[in-house]
Amino acid sequence: MAFVTGSHETILIGITGGIGSGKSTVGRFWSSHYNLPLLDLDAMCRLLLEQGEPGWAALRALLDGSFFTAAGELDRQRLRSAIFLDEALRSQVNELIHPLALQLMQRAVADLSVPLALADVPLLYEAGWQDGFQRIVVVFADRETCCRRTVSRDGVSGEEALRALRSQLSLAEKALLADHVIDNSGCWLRTRLQAVHLAGLYQRFVSGSPY
Repeated sequence: MAFVTGSHETILIGITGGIGSGKSTVGRFWSSHYNLPLLDLDAMCRLLLEQGEPGWAALRALLDGSFFTAAGELDRQRLRSAIFLDEALRSQVNELIHPLALQLMQRAVADLSVPLALADVPLLYEAGWQDGFQRIVVVFADRETCCRRTVSRDGVSGEEALRALRSQLSLAEKALLADHVIDNSGCWLRTRLQAVHLAGLYQRFVSGSPY
């Protein structure tokens, strides 16, 4: 599987990581600092799950009414908690949503006509999309840091945060598969320096210079 861009010269960099690793923060910084397009798969999936959209319809057929509000909207928090507890349910949901998300990503990529673009894809390896990108960057943080950030951001317990982390391929495994790794375990300044350095390497790559 490979994404086809509107311009055959576009280099598409996939940014991934794990829950609480900070990949979205790194992606937004990189995008804004260098004025690069950023395709946000989480945002695309949120649209898919709006009432009446294809993802919502697929889940409505799969799940019982307790996963939806009285107004018919998907209870995303309930679904999130359920899929981290139930591996079979998680697989069923992924089988329904991943192909729909892939279609949206392919359309977005086809519209690109720039030398370099970024894509924030949380489950890049889990979904098997790794061959769709010219380069993959994993944003890494140690498990304790990821758990702490998830608890603070999402208001969940430490046990729930750990369960969510265990539902994904480990960051250590993702790091070994990646072309580059940004360590976001420490202070944001250090992470920014790594992102700026890596962006410089990719700019040389786009220009055809070795790095």
